[in-house]
Amino acid sequence: MKKGSLFFAALTVFICNFSHAKVNICVFDLLGKSGESYKLLEEWALASKQWGAEVQLLPYQDEAKVDQDFKARKCDGLFMTSMRARSYNKFAGSIDALGGVTSPDIASKAISYVLDQRNAKRLISNIGKDSYEVAGIVQIGTAYIFVRDRNLNKIEQVKDKKFAILHYDAAQSMMVNRIGAVPVLSEISNFIRKFNQAEVDIVAAPAYAFKPLELHKGLGSQGAMIKFPVVNVTADLIIRPNQFPEKFAQQSRQWFIKQLPKTLANIQRMEAEIPKKYILNLNPDDYKNYQRILREGRIDLTRQGIYDPNMMRVLKRARCTVERTNFECSLGGE
Repeated sequence: MKKGSLFFAALTVFICNFSHAKVNICVFDLLGKSGESYKLLEEWALASKQWGAEVQLLPYQDEAKVDQDFKARKCDGLFMTSMRARSYNKFAGSIDALGGVTSPDIASKAISYVLDQRNAKRLISNIGKDSYEVAGIVQIGTAYIFVRDRNLNKIEQVKDKKFAILHYDAAQSMMVNRIGAVPVLSEISNFIRKFNQAEVDIVAAPAYAFKPLELHKGLGSQGAMIKFPVVNVTADLIIRPNQFPEKFAQQSRQWFIKQLPKTLANIQRMEAEIPKKYILNLNPDDYKNYQRILREGRIDLTRQGIYDPNMMRVLKRARCTVERTNFECSLGGE
């Protein structure tokens, strides 16, 4: 073979290897490989080949370990709850602001907007010497309040009651203190267990956790799920962009937008599977009172720098596009 032929053969091999960069993604799912989020990421990994990446998914059921291994560079990207991923990108991480998203329609509008190309620059963060980029957001579902005693359905009744919160989310701690309950610092891997074993009286969780984590054990015969959307739970896919092909994150974000209808349908199915005997609806006055408390909390947390002010405007615009008669739509402050 001539030298020229050898050169071009070697160049071809180099280009092929470069165009399919091998990367590891640390994926958190409470249910491991059997979870809906992990299954969705498997589909994403397959699609990633079209964008020039060879993705290997590393499953985790411990979210703290995902963060730890990502920082130790054992993976080139991570997938975990937006509340925890907020430290890598406050704009995307603030989509889970307390009471910020109150319906599936609003969630769809908010996520689609955030992942749109017009926000590409906001989805890149430079922290120290490292650069991070949001390559996707997945809707996990609305977190509702679960109580071991259905009489705990008014603000004044939760005073001094134990409320399990995620220790790394300052927003949860502030709000629980504000309503007079006692925050019990927890991990996402054990907060439901604490509720089921009567270590806490109250917990907030999405339908995703109800069946597999056996929330019915904590509810017993006296408990209830209060049908009030406290927080909309999402998960972020964060990557180190320099480890991926050019335009990879943009193509990835578009893929996640297209998955929203299917994801929302799955969440609707899981919510419908919760037995009606557990569901407790608030009266209109109490419902609005809870909304006001969360709104005041969001404004305060934004002033403290915990939530991104641009995201707060995005979420309010989404809420008021869907719920035009909501009391907050005529108010300023967000």
